[in-house]
Parts: sequence; C-alpha cells; structure tokens
Amino acid sequence: MPKIIQLSPHIANLIAAGEVVERPASVVKELLENAVDAGASKVTVEIKNGGMTYLRVTDNGCGMSAGDAKTAFLRHATSKLRTAEDLAAINTMGFRGEALAAIASVSRIDLMTKTPGSISGVSLMLEAGTVTEEDEAGCPDGTTIIVRDLFYNTPARMKFMKSDSVEGGKVAAAVQMQALAHPEVSFTFIRDGKQTLQTPGSGELGAAVYCVYGRESAKFVEVTSRWEGYSLRGFVSKPTDARPSRSLQTFFVNNRPVKSKLLIQALEEAYRNQIMVGKFPACVLHLTLPASSVDVNVHPAKTEVKFLSEKAVFDCVHYGVLGALNRTPDRPQVQLKPTAPINQPPTPQSAPQTAPLRGEPAKKQEFFRTMTAQEYKNFTAALSNTPKIESAAARPVLQAMNAERPAAPTVRQSVLPPMQPVAPPPPVPVPPAENAVPGVPAAAKQQISIPEMESIQQELPMPKEIPWRMVGELYRSYVIVEQGDEAFLIDKHAAHERILFEKLRSSHTEITSQSLLAPIPVRLRADAAAQLMAKQQLMEELGFEIEEFGENTVLVRQIPMDLSEGDVADTLLEMADDLLDGRSADTDTVRDELLHTMACKAAIKAGWKTDEQELQALVKEVMGRDELKYCPHGRPICITLSKKQLEKQFKRT
Repeated sequence: MPKIIQLSPHIANLIAAGEVVERPASVVKELLENAVDAGASKVTVEIKNGGMTYLRVTDNGCGMSAGDAKTAFLRHATSKLRTAEDLAAINTMGFRGEALAAIASVSRIDLMTKTPGSISGVSLMLEAGTVTEEDEAGCPDGTTIIVRDLFYNTPARMKFMKSDSVEGGKVAAAVQMQALAHPEVSFTFIRDGKQTLQTPGSGELGAAVYCVYGRESAKFVEVTSRWEGYSLRGFVSKPTDARPSRSLQTFFVNNRPVKSKLLIQALEEAYRNQIMVGKFPACVLHLTLPASSVDVNVHPAKTEVKFLSEKAVFDCVHYGVLGALNRTPDRPQVQLKPTAPINQPPTPQSAPQTAPLRGEPAKKQEFFRTMTAQEYKNFTAALSNTPKIESAAARPVLQAMNAERPAAPTVRQSVLPPMQPVAPPPPVPVPPAENAVPGVPAAAKQQISIPEMESIQQELPMPKEIPWRMVGELYRSYVIVEQGDEAFLIDKHAAHERILFEKLRSSHTEITSQSLLAPIPVRLRADAAAQLMAKQQLMEELGFEIEEFGENTVLVRQIPMDLSEGDVADTLLEMADDLLDGRSADTDTVRDELLHTMACKAAIKAGWKTDEQELQALVKEVMGRDELKYCPHGRPICITLSKKQLEKQFKRT
C-alpha cells in the first residue's frame, strides 16, 4: 500500500477548485454572492471571450482593508461565521471560505478594494493563489476583481470548456439568476463590449423579471401568499403558456438560487388537471422561511437544500400557486397573421376616364373605393359648393359614411349570463392554516356577518352585466358567442369534459351508477386485467362493478351514469393503462387520472350534432364560470376574438 502523505496547499486548492470552480459562470456566481454579502447596491460584470481570458466584477460594497484582502485568499477564510452554532442559521450567500482561494489557484487575479472613509485602497496581484504584488491604489469604495486566463495551469480542466459563445451564455444565465435573486441590487452585464442586461435595483421583483424575460413576463401570474410562518412571492406562467421543459423553473430560498425536487413537485401539483401532458410551467418563486428551518450546506455549490418541515414547504408553494391560478382568468386570444399593406388608391389622373353622372362632382367609381383623409375633405368641400338639388345623389353616400357606430360598452367584467345567477365556484381545498391572502387569516373572513357583508356590497359599485348571444356552431365542434366587442370560440368537447370532471371530482357522495341489462365483457392484456381487479374497490367508488371472466377478460355489470355503453371498453383500456404507468402511488392522483378518462369518454364529441338547448346550457356554464379555463388535459376551453382584430383583417382600421 502506498505511503499516506499530506497534500500540499496548492494541490488542496486545486481539488477545492474542482468542487467550486467548474467554468467561468461558477466564478461569476461566487463573486456576485460576495458582492451581495458586502452590501453592494450596484454590481457590474464584464467578460471577454466567454470569460476565459477576462472576467471583471465591480461592486460598491463595503470593500476590504489591506490585511483582510490578503486573508480573503486563504482557505477557510470567511467573515460570515464565528462559531459552530452559526452553521445552523446561515443568512448570507457565501460562507465556506473556499471560493476566492479556489478561484485564485487556477487563474491570475487583479484586486482593487477600498473601505468607505479610507484615503486610499489596496491593489493585489495574484498568480496561482500566490500574491505577487501589493500596492496602495486610488480607487472608489467597493471591490473590483479581475480574473484572467482561467484554468491556465490546469489543462485537463481547460479541454472540457465549451466554445466562447456557450461559456458566455452560461455566464449571462448566472448574472440573470442573481438579478432575479436580488431585485434590490442593480446588475449590469457587459459581454464583449456590449451591454446585454441592466436591472434597476428598485427592489421590485416584477421589474427584475421584466429585464430578464422581456415581454414574456407580461404573461406571468403574480403569486403572493403566507403559510405557517413561511412566505411565497413571485410569478408563474399560465397553463396555456406551458413550456416543453423545466428550464424556466427558478426557485429561491431566502434569496438563494436552489434546485429542489420538493419545490418542483409542489409547483406542478398546483397545475394538475390544468396542463397538457409533457408540458411544464415556468416560474420565478421566492420562498422565505427562518434560517434555522433550512440547511443550505448540503452541496459544495450551495444549490441544494434540506427543509426541516417538508410538508409545510410543499403546502406553501402548492396552495400559493394554486390560489393565484384560480384567481386569474385565462382566455387566450386568437392569433391572426398580420394583414398585407393596403394598396395606395388610384390617383385621379390614373383612374379610368368615365363621364360623370349629373350632379356628381367626382367620378362614380370614387364612391366605391377607399379615400385618404385629404381626398375625403376635398370631396365633401366640393359637395358643399354644389346646388342642393345636384348633391342629392351623393347625400345617401355621405350619410352612410358619416353614420356613427353604436357606442361600445364602457364596462368590462367577468362574463356572466344575464338569465339567472350562477352558483359561485367551489373553494380551493386548503388545510386549516393561514389563508393564502397575505396577512388575513381564514377565521377573519368567517367572522363577517351577513348584514355586514350586504353593507359592504352596497358600498361597492355594481358592475353592469354585459349580455351574451350564442351566434352558432362552427364545424360542429366550436360554439361562437358574442358579447360586447368580443367574440368567444368555445370548444364544446373540452368544455363539457371539464364540467363533467369537476362534477365527478367534487361529488361528496358515491358516483351515480347504472346497472347493465346485458353485462359487457372487455378483453385486456393480462397485466392490465390484473391491475383493474387489484383496484376493484377504487373502481367501485368510480361507479364500475367488474368481475373476472375467463382469461384476460373482465365482465362489466355496472357503469357510471354519464358513460355510454359504447365507451365502456375504451374507458377501461385507458384506465388500465393509467394504472400500469405507475400512477398508483397516490390515490388522489389515480382517481383524478381515471376521472379524466371517464369525463373524456362521456363528454360531447367534436363533430357530433348537438341540440341547440344543450349548446345553450353549455355556453351558460362557460360564460358564467371563470374557473372553467382548461380541459383536464390542459387544452384551452375558450379563446377570444376581438372586434378590433377582425377590423384589422378587413382593413377597416
């Protein structure tokens, strides 16, 4: 066995660098966290060649003295821990003391720093972790670190670096992450001489989100909630704006970017029954909790955490996001292609030469073409100069052109049918804890008496209801509804499927069933038949009565009332597939998946001829219930088409 020796400090630093410094982006992350811990309100990051040859981070924080500046590059040097008890309640971004030592061991560093009130600052130059020069320097308050030639002395690590564009993109992502984590700090990012990001540092998370995501942030839904001493704020995407991956899911715990399966599960559970399979929500969520309730010292890069109470964290995120989604209407607009530019109308010289009719000051064709504003003024001026008897032929045309359109309604509100009041949607089920509304406990709402509620309602202005009208049906699949200056296209299958699903899921009693005069045999695969028989009690709760009937066959004697006999076989096949897909771990999830299938099979199908009264009843439900937004598979139920959009297509505006 080889002799055991103690590694030299240089090799130990190289090993630490391998844990902390993976690429330029990880260097930027560590330096930005130090800048935030130093109390900086403005931070500038500049890179060249992807950050491999030049990387500069400048902040206006508290700076360091000459002695502290040299000590900062030693291993296990930190200003953030003093005792072992401090590890149990870490409130800073960096704390382990290996970052600067690790970065310095694989690069060349220039450091300039100055504390407020000092006459001058200090300048250090390091190479491979060793101080080569130390001078007094005139510099502003704060710290500037320039990292050059990263991994110049570790070619084994250098060969794993990607192209400059890839590494630069990862640095940009690291800066964006810190900008979202600390909206109170103004971040500026300069890449190869071009500024690509600047945040205001106003403390408003929405402003930082806009700077990072641009106009896409306008589609996000704001989340604000409290739960058992925890608080959640941020933004999430609507179910109709889901993404094909989880790449835009960003979580922060006490302003620290983290990766957590628990937070992902809590987020996506809020979208259950509202999002399409294979799609994922986007989010920027800040979870704030006591420092003693989370362990951030799990991973060398501090990206993974452990929670003291996972259930409380799950509920805080789950119910906070679910409440925000339920409060937000989501009826996407029809996306129309931009219209072609309008051709210039022919000039009087190029217009066909025809003899004018008696009493007409202009050519006949000009009544039937688009006029410019100046042409119209000239036209009306000419009419005003002609005798009244000669302008009689043109008067109907002018009256039609000057006729005022009916005034559009000035009040927009949640669409509600005028025929009769609609029952309010069922409340979101939440465990007994503080309500999702910040600062308002659930008990406080229950203490408002009916007379007090009536007086409150009398003080509020009553919005004017806008009536709707069912225009007709398109392709026997989509119902057209007109309301004010908007038209709605309702997918009748998706709408009916959602209504049936909610009815089945919210039922507190057993699902109504119907016994079959002639039992239906359904042949399945051996494993599928076994799964259905193993879940026989669950099947009974869903309205099915089944029994074994020979090899790989089940005999169905009873089915739910809303399901037709012709759909029994397909429904059981899909339910068996759901069970075989491993969705049987959670009973509620299994039940929802099976109810998806039942509702889909029992709903009105696209292409079916539907009675007008049934369509009216369906439209009444959709227009009166804002929570009917998506079918259980995540497809939108209703989309809107505004009058203005149509007028653009017909070149009226």
